[in-house]
This record gives sequence, C-alpha cells and structure tokens, in this order.
Amino acid sequence: MGTNVGTRTGKGHKRMPRAVRERQMLDAAVAAFARHGYQSASMDDIAEAAGVSKPLVYLYLKSKEELFMACVRREVKALVETVREGTRERDIPADRQLWNGLRAFFTHTAAHPDGVTVLHRARTQGEPFAQEVVAMRAQITDIVTVLLAQAAQDAGCDSELAEREVSGLAHALVGAAESLAEWANARRDDAPAEGPSAKETAATLMNFCWAGLENLMKGERWTPSRPTSPTHGAASP
Repeated sequence: MGTNVGTRTGKGHKRMPRAVRERQMLDAAVAAFARHGYQSASMDDIAEAAGVSKPLVYLYLKSKEELFMACVRREVKALVETVREGTRERDIPADRQLWNGLRAFFTHTAAHPDGVTVLHRARTQGEPFAQEVVAMRAQITDIVTVLLAQAAQDAGCDSELAEREVSGLAHALVGAAESLAEWANARRDDAPAEGPSAKETAATLMNFCWAGLENLMKGERWTPSRPTSPTHGAASP
C-alpha cells in the first residue's frame, strides 16, 4: 500500500495522509502501552484514542505485536537520532561533545516519558522486542566510546589503557543514562514541580563519568584496600 493513501476521519471529513494517520495511531499506542503494558493495552482503546476504527488499525499494522514493534522502533530511532545530532559538532573538545549528547538525550527523554516507558517494557517483554533495545544501546554506546577514546587520547592516555577501559566505561555510562532517564521521569510523575531538569540530570551523569575518567587519564586507578584483622593488624595480601 503506497504511502500516499489517505483515510477518512469520519463522515464528511476529507481524507488524511497515511503518514499522518499512522503517526496518530502510534502516538495513541505508545501512550497505551506505556500506561497499561503490552498485555493489558487494548486495541479498542488505542483505536478510539487515535480517532479510527479498530479494523483500520489492523489494516495498517497487522497485529498487536506488529503495532508494539512499530512503537518500539519509532522510539529507538528518535532517541538514537537525537544523540547523533547532539554530538554532531566535532570542532569542540570531546568532553563538550559528550555533554551535548547527554543533554540532548535527557531533553528528549524528559519530553517523551511514554517513549522511555515503552523502551523499558520492550526490554522486559522478551524477543523480538528486547533485541531492538539492545541494538539501540549498541549504537549509542558506539557514539560514546568514540568520544571517550578521543578524550583519553587528547589527555595523553596510553592506548592500552584506553582500549581496555574506555569500552567498559561507555557501556556503564549508557546503562546509567537509561536508568537515570527512568528515575527522572518517575520523579516528575510524583512531583512535577520538583522533578530534575534535563540539564541537571545530564550534569549528574557527566560529573559521575568524567570524574572517574579524569582519574584514569591521570593514571590514578582505584584498587581495593587490604582488609585488616581486628587482632593482628593488616592481613597479608
């Protein structure tokens, strides 16, 4: 079916472009899946919220599974594109690029809390939905890895350390960003006036990440202290 096919919004109304109608369906579906979960979300309610009949939803998106997958893929694409755009400026230091990317990430998640919830549900819903989130995380992690590696190189960090540590730090940072986005949105739901801003959330993660990375670049590595015996003093290694 071509993308220029329209649908009637009701008796006496002009045809609406397919792309617009699909966006309305996905908007309604994201809200429903975020609120009720995959199993409990009702196709009848989604159709009503989108202003269409349930048969029309099935005409466009053949099943509830396909509808949920379309929602997940839309939210994944939007978030990855947001991070890419936020880190596009290359003629600035790597830490500034990372800051811009984090701020863009949290600005997007703050503006699309239902999307954040849908991605969280996708992770716990199992295949094939979880794989879409895994792929998203890999794309964002690749972006962050490049920035952290550049920062380490700019600081004169030896290549062996950079190769060994940067990948792990990038994975940790992306996982923390996902968790912080969920935390920040929950805080806004509980107390909107007191919820953290996107800039504040980004600064929290930037401080956490950069303090650790800066120490690594200086060669200051954390090591566990030796346990002490209450009666015999320091224990042997």
